[in-house]
Amino acid sequence: MANPLDAKVRVRFCPSPTGNPHVGLVRTALFNWAFARHHGGTFVFRIEDTDAARDSEESYNQLLDSMRWLGFTWDEGPEIGGPHAPYRQSQRMDIYRDVAEKLLAGGYAYPCYCTTEELDARREAARAAGKPSGYDGHCRELSAEQKQAYEAEGRSHVVRFKMPDEATTFTDLVRGEITVQAENVTDYGIVRANGAPLYTLVNPVDDALMEITHVLRGEDLLSSTPRQIALYKALIDLGIAKAIPQFGHLPYVMGEGNKKLSKRDPQASLNVYRERGFLPEGLLNYLSLLGWSFSADQDVFSIEDMVAKFDIADVNANPARFDLKKAESINADHIRMLDEKAFAAACEPWLRAPHANWAPEDFDEKAWQAIAPHAQTRVTVLSDITANVDFLFLERPVEDEASWTKAMKEGSDALLRTARAKLESADWTAPESLKNAVLAAGEEHGLKLGKAQAPVRVAVTGRTVGLPLFESLEILGKDKTLARIDAALARLAA
Repeated sequence: MANPLDAKVRVRFCPSPTGNPHVGLVRTALFNWAFARHHGGTFVFRIEDTDAARDSEESYNQLLDSMRWLGFTWDEGPEIGGPHAPYRQSQRMDIYRDVAEKLLAGGYAYPCYCTTEELDARREAARAAGKPSGYDGHCRELSAEQKQAYEAEGRSHVVRFKMPDEATTFTDLVRGEITVQAENVTDYGIVRANGAPLYTLVNPVDDALMEITHVLRGEDLLSSTPRQIALYKALIDLGIAKAIPQFGHLPYVMGEGNKKLSKRDPQASLNVYRERGFLPEGLLNYLSLLGWSFSADQDVFSIEDMVAKFDIADVNANPARFDLKKAESINADHIRMLDEKAFAAACEPWLRAPHANWAPEDFDEKAWQAIAPHAQTRVTVLSDITANVDFLFLERPVEDEASWTKAMKEGSDALLRTARAKLESADWTAPESLKNAVLAAGEEHGLKLGKAQAPVRVAVTGRTVGLPLFESLEILGKDKTLARIDAALARLAA
């Protein structure tokens, strides 16, 4: 048998523009994109926007923006076109109507006049008798006279695809060989009563016409695969499709409580991570680990390295748990991997309104460039930078009562007075000199450096933890530092 990868790989990512992108959806896009790039194939970006009630232009634009932010380049799709345009299903309705008519004319599909009430009643009867409750084929072999009689009653009809009376066997690229018996896959609707095509028709038709070779999608769509394979066979008979694509069903992404991560889960939305300041590289690195592994001893790698190594056969069929702490840790590693200039530039949005709590004119670019290398090793996500450096740009440090209570113990006023005196005569061009000044003050009061520097840190920065203290004091400057210590002493005295 020929290796399916001998053919030019063509994969597709086909989301619906409904709401914010979901991280599970991003993982699907990533695996398709990496698979295409690994094999030198084509990545098709297609928009499934036939549900007018749920789809929106705002969500469509958000999808495109998210794809660009993540770094996913597409070879065919919206805005760039391609040989199989258009790439929005809402613009392909004539194509679907034509295919549906050919399926009807060829005997692969038929009109079904059953009402919702009739279908429900027959399903209940089947359940009561212990039989499968899927569609029972009632309208499958209607005569012309029966169809005319139904139409004379004023009944509308859906179009159902006629499933073959035989088992379907296929090899899933993730799960191996799968066989589904005919009684478990009944005839299904492909066109609504109002003439609108259903996902069950448009998705395989687009895959056929766009010559998709591999369909990599979520596990929730596994049950529809036998139906689609049967439809592909009909499309091949009609000369519409050339071949049946290979299928690979990706594992569920699980959230809290061993439940599938849903759109309602707070950690599901891509925008949450973007707004918090995840790097695209860090987020994609983590999402790639939800069902795939780079190696047994390496979790952090570049997207280029992932593409070079990615093989769909290495994807694990077991559900993958979304671990926010691990996602943050991997993102922090990617932040460390940036060069200093790239890190400083990446933080810029969080140093401006609306994220910053200082006036724009108080932002000091020189101070930021000086502190940035020290901040790079301390932040997990880029939004952390705001609270880490605000003491440089605010007139007074943020008043954190918990930090003040924790640091300002009995005797802190005496320590601060000693530290101030020694800092005033220190060399403010050398952080080591500032450190020695606080160290000497601590020794006079019987305190080690860790205890001695805590009141100084809170007096100057407002917080008990933060960036390296003595580098921070040097950048803030002598006058501001001593003024803040004076303010702290005045507060202690009051």
